Amino acid sequence: MANKKIRIVLQSFNHLILKESCQLILDLLATEKSILTIVGPISFPTKKRSYCVLRSPHVNKDSREQFEIRRYKKIIDIQANSTEIIDILLLLNLSPGVLTELFSSR
Repeated sequence: MANKKIRIVLQSFNHLILKESCQLILDLLATEKSILTIVGPISFPTKKRSYCVLRSPHVNKDSREQFEIRRYKKIIDIQANSTEIIDILLLLNLSPGVLTELFSSR
């Protein structure tokens, strides 16, 4: 059989939820016998987005509020003998704040 390479990309605004989701995936993959290697989770640099908003639309133009959104991203690479791993990963329930993408290649 050909070895399949599967890449899981996880993104979230909350780093604690992202860490728990990665650990849940790794615990699930540890029980599977058809997996050859697991690399990750690999953390990517945090992307920060800053916003500056006026506090009052009419007076005090110098008074502003600053907000920041941080996006965290992790990648897990899996090398497996079978494609059943993809079906198992698709049925996995992760936290609602985590965006997942699944890529598969030969």
